Amino acid sequence: MSAASAPAIPIPTMALDARPSRYRYLRDPDAIRRASFDAIRREADLSRVTEDLRDIALRIAHAAGDVSVIADLVASPEAVSLGRAALARGAGVLVDATMVAAGIAQGRLPASNTVIATIGDDRVPDLARRLGSTRAAAAMELWRPHLEGAVAVFGNAPTALFHLLEMIDGGAPRPALVLGFPVGFVGAAEAKQALAENPVGIPFIALLGRRGGSAMAAACVNALAFGLA
Repeated sequence: MSAASAPAIPIPTMALDARPSRYRYLRDPDAIRRASFDAIRREADLSRVTEDLRDIALRIAHAAGDVSVIADLVASPEAVSLGRAALARGAGVLVDATMVAAGIAQGRLPASNTVIATIGDDRVPDLARRLGSTRAAAAMELWRPHLEGAVAVFGNAPTALFHLLEMIDGGAPRPALVLGFPVGFVGAAEAKQALAENPVGIPFIALLGRRGGSAMAAACVNALAFGLA
């Protein structure tokens, strides 16, 4: 049965705000957000990061539910200001996974920026076979028309980040900023280390080591776009 033809769910006769509950918990979203960031500030050692990275550090810790990730956050000089400037002028946001796109508050991007995910493109499986690599890596080839001045975001696939670095080494257009948050036991730490050590000076923000993921990658974009507000 399609969603359009599904029967309407009946509204309970008891007023929703009058329902008794055995549990006591915060329900107001603004109060939850404030309490969450207050807790992170109390528990985290924010002296590990520069002032311009604080909002990003708070958001990725919130996304991870773990303040210890802040110790692995690294960035190139002026990466935050370069990323914010790129978004403000309307740069596209290129994401390696649709889960990253889902976590970005697209309605709050500063210039109605386009969020582009090529992983689902019908050409990707054939490209992957021709490249002898993963679909995530092959999807990077479809970024070429959009790369110049973009914000490139990785929350899933180490092979995709490696492939982008190889493309740039080969003369592909340079993004304004690369956010490196791929997660996993194979290649994730190595791909992010390669980004941090890239010899051509690509601006970056990355979470070193195995940890990462789409939620943290999206949180980084949101922090660049509108901070903690």
